Amino acid sequence: MVIYNVTISIDQHIAVDWLEWMRSKHIPDVLKTGCFLECKLSKLNGHEEGGLSYSVMYLAPNQDALDLYQNQYAAALQQEHLLRFDGKFAAFRTTLSVIETFNR
Repeated sequence: MVIYNVTISIDQHIAVDWLEWMRSKHIPDVLKTGCFLECKLSKLNGHEEGGLSYSVMYLAPNQDALDLYQNQYAAALQQEHLLRFDGKFAAFRTTLSVIETFNR
């Protein structure tokens, strides 16, 4: 499995609108691509001056699924986010290969 993590710092004045849009529009659209099994939306603990930070973690079953997303869907979905929130966020993306999962 592969985790595709997007860390976003968002202007605190639009954070409520951004969260609603992420929950109702963006995350469902990403999941509709069929490339991911699930998504976890988390708020980073701590405080940044003038902004709030969130992590959006999508779980892909394998690298091929992530590659499909990045090659066929990511640009349009990221552009939609940019057009709606331009100048009010900063984002960076990372991928993590799951080596092993432990449960209690």
